[in-house]
Amino acid sequence: MITRRTLLQSTLSATALAATPPLFAASPKRKFKLKLAPHLGQFVGHAGESIVDQLKFMADEGFTALEDNGMMQRPVATQTTIARTLEQLGMSMGVFVVAVGGNDNRLFTTGHKDNPATFARACRDALEVAKRVNARWMTVVPGVFERKLPIGIQTANAIDVLRAGAEVFEREDRVMVLEPLADSPDLFLRTADQAYQICRAVNSPACKILFDMYHLQQNQGAIIASIDQTWSEIGYFQMGDVPGRLWPGTGEMNYANIFQHLSTRMRESGRDFIFGMEHGPWQPNRAGERACIESYVAIDAAL
Repeated sequence: MITRRTLLQSTLSATALAATPPLFAASPKRKFKLKLAPHLGQFVGHAGESIVDQLKFMADEGFTALEDNGMMQRPVATQTTIARTLEQLGMSMGVFVVAVGGNDNRLFTTGHKDNPATFARACRDALEVAKRVNARWMTVVPGVFERKLPIGIQTANAIDVLRAGAEVFEREDRVMVLEPLADSPDLFLRTADQAYQICRAVNSPACKILFDMYHLQQNQGAIIASIDQTWSEIGYFQMGDVPGRLWPGTGEMNYANIFQHLSTRMRESGRDFIFGMEHGPWQPNRAGERACIESYVAIDAAL
């Protein structure tokens, strides 16, 4: 995931991470209706590079969740600091990425006999991190195509591998969420309906869809219709506007309408989701950070 997921990670010093944070309670000026989850590094211009200060700033702004794709690569002490701070602030932990070799991995489609066991080991490692940081959801990208095999065979191979991981997570009431991506045409998982088909075949509550609207807008469009069609298998949402992968209101997508539809569906079904803010600002710029926050304030006010 390094090529697409590390831009949002902050560059924190070991000294800052080693400090024990004081107890504090969140006192936000507002609280967003949806569980919006920024990333570490997203508000450095306002909060600085300290993990604790960044989380406190998020809570003070009304955010109630966090995403950290690179959590598995962080030292245990850092993971513990994040978990403790989230608990003190009353925030939830969103997704982190299961380490299986990045987006270009060949673990799922090739059909090698050791692939299911290899993935199960990666899931067990991720499970230990999930327990440490109180995470329920973990991202899985099923790698790239195996061009020598028919698509149906590749799909069956991916299902076999994912079933091995689902067995690990299901026992602990954790969930892997499969993410269709638009980063490269070489990627195996590209659309929501394809992810839906695979989740139905895996047939486990531990295997659901990560519905990243930024990627799916590029690969398929029709976001609201696709949400309705795949609703039963969606476990998690992410967003970013197209083009540019910045906050809502910077591109072509009507996120106000999308979130209004989602809020109605959530009320009618009694379901709840975390919404990962997997987008810029990419640089520590206070004006950009404030524009990002206010875009969600405007959407939230209409819900």
